[in-house]
Amino acid sequence: MNTSGHAAADVRDDTAGLRLHPFRGVRYVPERVGSLAAVTSPPYDVVVRPDGLLHLESADPHNIVRLILPQAVTAGTRHRKAAVTLDRWLAEGVLAPDPEPALYVYEQRGDGILQRGVIGSLELSTPDEGVVLPHEDVMPHVVADRAALMRTTAANLEPLLLTYPGTRDGDGADAVVERAVRGEPVLATTTEDGFQHRLWAVTDPAEQAAVTAELARHQALIADGHHRWATYLRLRDEHPSPGPWDRGLVLLIDTVRYPLRVRAIHRLLSQLPVAGALAAVGDAFRVRRLERPLAEALEALAEAAAEGNAFLLAGDGAFHLLDRPDPALLARTVRADRPEAWRALDATVLHSTLLEHVWRVPDAPEDIAYIHDTAAAVAQAERRGGTAVLMHPVREEVVRDLARQGVTMPRKSTSFGPKPATGLVLRSLALDD
Repeated sequence: MNTSGHAAADVRDDTAGLRLHPFRGVRYVPERVGSLAAVTSPPYDVVVRPDGLLHLESADPHNIVRLILPQAVTAGTRHRKAAVTLDRWLAEGVLAPDPEPALYVYEQRGDGILQRGVIGSLELSTPDEGVVLPHEDVMPHVVADRAALMRTTAANLEPLLLTYPGTRDGDGADAVVERAVRGEPVLATTTEDGFQHRLWAVTDPAEQAAVTAELARHQALIADGHHRWATYLRLRDEHPSPGPWDRGLVLLIDTVRYPLRVRAIHRLLSQLPVAGALAAVGDAFRVRRLERPLAEALEALAEAAAEGNAFLLAGDGAFHLLDRPDPALLARTVRADRPEAWRALDATVLHSTLLEHVWRVPDAPEDIAYIHDTAAAVAQAERRGGTAVLMHPVREEVVRDLARQGVTMPRKSTSFGPKPATGLVLRSLALDD
């Protein structure tokens, strides 16, 4: 899929576009850890808890998950624990800052994908400025938690994933990326999912200037990291400016050259059994029971989603396909003051019609969990006696068009990937002052 539309294609003047800065990256010292692969993690919101968290914690005592998802009884204790751990690892030489500021070229390769981009410290902007475009709503409690963690550690522990539409002329940032990958990386590892990761530090001022000059002509879309972006903005408002809190750690991908994949994020309703969910639906949707494997059930979901709103319920050992919603029900329950593309989103219908009106599931973390992995969502629903609502991915052109209109989608509507591995390079705000 060509996702070059993930960011608006307008070329901007050099005062209104992306302003990326080099920074002194903090990285693991290979000799002090079991392996670089063993200390990495998926982004914090992708880790399937508790099994995935326990697996990562046991992979290496210095796994980055101990910083991004610290475990303790209270939130304040968790955040202080992360800060103490970070300080100790720096003092012990487990983590160390690079000697000079750099932009980092990052490459992922695996599953038929080659992705390259640039990691740097990006000046923050509000949606009104039209430089960085969000496309999803955020959950206030998640932003509050991420802000407390970031505030306490004074660090950006994992980069956001942003996309922009570059050019095919091979100049500017693309040329710098291609020259960098011909050299020796400062880091190379293969994670257990089979993806190869390599990182190069670009320290030459002329090369850095070529990257920043091109990016200053572009705007970008947040592909992954809406809550962390909202966290950046909150913390910027809390601190004096100018200063290190005016910037945030990002990975920028040119999706003309390196398209991303778009996947769905599923919902786990722990308090709602499948039988109860189906009984409440009644004849508001067409309901079909599917006695078939997960892969085939997802194919049926894709076919139904091509015709309109469709969802796959799981948790009782079978799959139940919901499609063809009652148009009168949608008219009563979905807001009419939004574009038709927004009103037709599966996520909109799920939250406005099913969750709020039909199932009356509270919008609270103890009632709704968001899970990226399809099989994990099904397994957790079956284990807890709840309902997994499996979603079909949103078309990328819909994301692009709504973002351009300044309309945000319901939270956790999309999952762009592959996502950067967490733990390859961190940003300390104390070093970036």
